[in-house]
Amino acid sequence: MHEAKAGETRSETRAPESGAELGEFADQEFVPIQLTVNGRRVRQLVEARLLLSDFLRGTLGLTGTHVGCEHGVCGACTVMVDGVSARSCLMLAAQTDGCTVQTVEGLGSMQAMSPLQQAFQQCHGLQCGFCTPGMLITATDMLANDHPADEAAVREGLSGNLCRCTGYQHIVQAVMQVAMQGDAVASKGAVNAAVNEVQS
Repeated sequence: MHEAKAGETRSETRAPESGAELGEFADQEFVPIQLTVNGRRVRQLVEARLLLSDFLRGTLGLTGTHVGCEHGVCGACTVMVDGVSARSCLMLAAQTDGCTVQTVEGLGSMQAMSPLQQAFQQCHGLQCGFCTPGMLITATDMLANDHPADEAAVREGLSGNLCRCTGYQHIVQAVMQVAMQGDAVASKGAVNAAVNEVQS
């Protein structure tokens, strides 16, 4: 993983391995793209300079991706591109050709929330909700790839996402709740595997 320099956030330093470079579209007006968004195949002709955030919100109607600063600072527009959290306001839609994109809508629904969404609800990890989609995506990435061991690690992982309501404590509690549940499940699985091995 790329090491963060002073002043950089984790989300700013990680970039998806796939996707085209910006310069490839300099002389083009429209670009055909094919990608997978929340499990659904999408084929579209897009303006070469259309931002991924605008494509998701305006073209696909996935308005859960919020647009705040439009400079990659606030983290509200964070989505997953090929399993890595990325700022959709800093990416072109054309760069996601051939990629898999997941937005907050792809995490779960009101009827079937993900464990992290349930934890945010139980721990009161949201107030106005503007930062919540980006927080959920960033935390999902962190839980899947970095396995934070304590609150300090969670705070570091979320440091690139800004919230002006909660004071972060309840958000950190929600992420830690899921992290501990994951550890418990892994431990139970290891115990069961050991028992089965002994019995066999």
